[in-house]
Parts: sequence; C-alpha cells; structure tokens
Amino acid sequence: MELQIAGLPLHILLVHVVVVGVPLLAVVLVVLSAWPAARRALWLVTLIAALVLLGLTYLTIESGEWLEDRVAETPLTEQHTGQGEDILPWMIALTVVAALVAALAIVERRERRGRTDAEVAANRGITSTVARRSPARSAIAVLLIVAAVGVGIGSVWTMVLIGDSGARAVWQGSFSDQPSGEGEGGDD
Repeated sequence: MELQIAGLPLHILLVHVVVVGVPLLAVVLVVLSAWPAARRALWLVTLIAALVLLGLTYLTIESGEWLEDRVAETPLTEQHTGQGEDILPWMIALTVVAALVAALAIVERRERRGRTDAEVAANRGITSTVARRSPARSAIAVLLIVAAVGVGIGSVWTMVLIGDSGARAVWQGSFSDQPSGEGEGGDD
C-alpha cells in the first residue's frame, strides 16, 4: 500500500493529528469525568473522537513503519521507531476511559429520565428537592477521575517521548546554529 499524499509520507501528516489529539482527548476526559454537566453534553462526541483517534493512531504507526523502510537507518530513527508503538496501549486505555465516561453518562441520563428530583427526595424521606448521588455512583465517578488523570498523564508523557525522539531523528545534525547567509541583509 502506498502511504503518501501529494508526494509527502502520510506519517508526517498524521503524526500532527495524533500529537495534538492525544493530549486534547486526555484533558477532555478528565473534564468529563469530573464535571457531570459537561459529561451530559459531550460524552458521545468524545467517544466518537476517541475511536477515530485510535484508528488514526494505528494508521500513524503503520505509516511510520512504511516510512522507516524508505529512510536511512540511524540510531535515532531506530530509537524513534522502537518507541512509536508505545502509544497504542495508552490510546486503547484512553478509549476505554471514554467508553466508561459514556456509560456513566447513559446511566445518569436514565436515572434522570426515570424520576424527578422531587420523587428522588420523597423516596429517600428528604424534604428538600435536591437530588443526591448514590454512594456507589460517587465512588465510580471518583475512580473514573483517577483513571482519566492517570491514563492522561501516561499517554501525554509517552507522546512527548515519542515526539522528542522523532524530532531528533529528523532534525539533529540537519541544521546549523548560524544562518546560511543567503537572503540575509546583514552587515558584511
């Protein structure tokens, strides 16, 4: 399969989507885990985005392997390609967290549709109309926040390591600390 677009390797185009998408998804999952109103509004979009990003991550890895066969083998490129697949388990974990956020949002939606706040309060012998969250659901919400933060930190850190090794593989030794002088209007 030819993995290039307009003469550019697909990897160098896709990698930018993944480098931006993984940290953004991690932050959104932490927010949705901690903020029920945001979860109600964005759970489906976030789940779809996680699934799309998982596919793009896999395609980015595959296109990187394709590109590896077409560039000079150096210790830096070997290091980068060796680290490239490290993001896949983290991306799977982010997708699982997105699915758990979606499941919690669906459970909360069903509970809201099933009973009004006044009915919940009356069933519990409370005179206030303020609905209370069950202890089990509160515990699940806290665990979801912890999972989102942990997986988010791990995925972002892995992405930083992979990106750093990729940038070094491409740029180390490829540029000068001094301007080349061509096109410069400096003093001679």
